[in-house]
Amino acid sequence: MLDSCRLCPRKCEVDRTAGKTGFCRAPLKPKVARAALHFWEEPCLSGVQGSGTVFFSHCNLKCIFCQNYRISQEHFGREVDIPTLASIFRELEQQGAHNINLVSPTPYIPQVAAAIKKARSLGMRIPVVYNSNAYEETGALAQLEGLVDIYLPDLKYASQETADRFSGAPDYFTAASQAIREMYRQVGPPSFDTGGLMTGGLMIRHLILPGQLADTIQVLRWIAGNFPRDVYVSLMAQYFPTYRALQTPPLNRRLTTAEYNQAVDTLLQLGLESGYVQELSAADQCYVPNFDGTGVPPSLPPD
Repeated sequence: MLDSCRLCPRKCEVDRTAGKTGFCRAPLKPKVARAALHFWEEPCLSGVQGSGTVFFSHCNLKCIFCQNYRISQEHFGREVDIPTLASIFRELEQQGAHNINLVSPTPYIPQVAAAIKKARSLGMRIPVVYNSNAYEETGALAQLEGLVDIYLPDLKYASQETADRFSGAPDYFTAASQAIREMYRQVGPPSFDTGGLMTGGLMIRHLILPGQLADTIQVLRWIAGNFPRDVYVSLMAQYFPTYRALQTPPLNRRLTTAEYNQAVDTLLQLGLESGYVQELSAADQCYVPNFDGTGVPPSLPPD
């Protein structure tokens, strides 16, 4: 798949094994910007000891409001090989992580699959979380069946106009909705251990954007109409203006209390009562990780 890359809906078909890059500009080797315990995910993921987050560089979207733009758009990070990526997973487990949380791994699906297999062969036992923008290709996701325990997609838009304007994503909703159905097929509804930590299943995120309440309502209605009412939804209110959104109305402002309240009311009216609703106080830059290469060693020497 990497000699004619079709890992995401863009289907660039570039030969990454020959050093070519497509829309996302991702290299052949996975590029990682940070690997550390993270305590600001949903409570069932962060728990007490933290989620073992591995932040990958490069992205197949161009979101003008991306809070992680330093790695998604500016591509900060270090390239690592598969054994090193597996060792990163194992190190996070040894630090006490409740899970391995793969953040924006889409450009590296085959390499990530190989690293999970290697880490498990070395004794890794904690769940693996696939944390993505949902702009996925179902054929690529099939490579992860049996390897990913928890899917955590962010269903960003229902409106194609909005997807084009803010992320430059052709056919976003068509691709994302198909991908989320595939994720659910693989892992099913959420499951939890006796301590309330998520051990498997699907949880759908949605970030409320200022001035885009109609789109939020469409997203929530789609979820309610296509999944059981006990599907886990994480309604996120952490938006603050950053990156190119600072010059793009209406994204150059924060959510209003009225927008937030209406989104929450819609969620409850649709019967989507399982999951989480983020407080407006989460809209603070202090929760954005410091992308400084923490936890990312040079690639291991050959065996």
